[in-house]
Amino acid sequence: MVLLAAAVCTKAGKAIVSRQFVEMTRTRIEGLLAAFPKLMNTGKQHTFVETESVRYVYQPMEKLYMVLITTKNSNILEDLETLRLFSRVIPEYCRALEENEISEHCFDLIFAFDEIVALGYRENVNLAQIRTFTEMDSHEEKVFRAVRETQEREAKAEMRRKAKELQQARRDAERLGKKAPGFGGFGSSAVSGGSTAAMITETIIETEKPKVAPAPARPSGPSKALKLGAKGKEVDNFVDKLKSEGETIMSSNMGKRTSEATKVHVPPINMESVHMKIEEKITLTCGRDGGLQNMELHGMIMLRISDDKFGRIRLHVENEDKKGVQLQTHPNVDKKLFTAESLIGLKNPEKSFPVNSDVGVLKWRLQTTEESFIPLTINCWPSESGNGCDVNIEYELQEDNLELNDVVITIPLPSGVGAPVIGEIDGEYRHDSRRNTLEWCLPVIDAKNKSGSLEFSIAGQPNDFFPVQVSFISKKNYCNIQVTKVTLVDGNSPVRFSTETTFLVDRYEIL
Repeated sequence: MVLLAAAVCTKAGKAIVSRQFVEMTRTRIEGLLAAFPKLMNTGKQHTFVETESVRYVYQPMEKLYMVLITTKNSNILEDLETLRLFSRVIPEYCRALEENEISEHCFDLIFAFDEIVALGYRENVNLAQIRTFTEMDSHEEKVFRAVRETQEREAKAEMRRKAKELQQARRDAERLGKKAPGFGGFGSSAVSGGSTAAMITETIIETEKPKVAPAPARPSGPSKALKLGAKGKEVDNFVDKLKSEGETIMSSNMGKRTSEATKVHVPPINMESVHMKIEEKITLTCGRDGGLQNMELHGMIMLRISDDKFGRIRLHVENEDKKGVQLQTHPNVDKKLFTAESLIGLKNPEKSFPVNSDVGVLKWRLQTTEESFIPLTINCWPSESGNGCDVNIEYELQEDNLELNDVVITIPLPSGVGAPVIGEIDGEYRHDSRRNTLEWCLPVIDAKNKSGSLEFSIAGQPNDFFPVQVSFISKKNYCNIQVTKVTLVDGNSPVRFSTETTFLVDRYEIL
């Protein structure tokens, strides 16, 4: 085997995290790591030392060492390349290169280490792929949870309605001096059944506490009400959990550690009794030399009715999309009516939409590899110079009807080489020395500000500046699908409504 173990240890040789890729006892690995500091020669600049049986390839990280233990016949150049990837993985999961932080995220690091090396041999993966593999994010799980939560809300609403009917029947019977209707079974009498029903209905009615009027709508940061998977990261579900009516929760998720600049404060929205949220999320992967590897976009219209007199309505949808999206209505929506007249209404027009709950009525999906569909193209061009690399990066808006706000283009930098020297820049930049990234921040990209560029110089190699990540938020959706009118089922009279449109980034990378 080539690679025996990978470990993060202190300068005294104490192991903080160690992952062995071959069968090895704890005593053996602790002995190898304890001997490692004694073998280093402080007067030399080598990054490896050897013994009779193994070779240590290491990289200092502040007060710690990232150490690979290999056999002596392994390829030292490949070992150094593998070491660089290990060193880039650690800041991805740890905010600081300290012993406590490493210990706290030890399992995250071990899972990432396993993606780099399998059975002692290096896997052909990059940092972006490791990040994707360890997250195990599932769109199907999000959709399943959204559907399940909608079903639970409908079941609770039906339970309350039935309870009120039973309570009203009991009161009517008492007022007319009759026996309460019996609901007993398995031989129970009508009287005992009626008292049991009364107990049940009273319990349900009492637990249904009156709703307190919400405070005025105010900007809110990302909510942590929804969690997906063991990573504990914030997930943008299709059903946004509103803590109270009028509080809008919006979050921009890159799927990774999103920059502070992407946390957008949304102004208060005047919500009518009929309110709709139109939300789209995009996942896009491009090659550094051009070419769209994959683009997937998911959208949904969420309906929220706060007044039961507007429960029986129909939504007039205007679909001017020319990109070939696939539309799908909710199972309870009349599909024939939508296909023929672009109207969203329930199959049974006598029924009402649920009140005070978000209901997904229409969703769409677009998956393509057509380059002309890319909303924002990024061209990163690093070229080697005598002192390192000169990097030129530019953006161009392809969709003129879009207006992208709070755009952050994140470029990774080599570790331990200091801050980049900025040449020309459109917009602003921020250097994160802890995470070794350069964030190019642009408040607005629209038809009047379609393109821009950034130039900087820094020590490193061209591969060090990928993957480039992009995040933004927009109040205009990508697919031109809008609700233009809302009418009542009876009389076809118009109803006032409000709309909230959001276009978010799930993952947007140039690899």
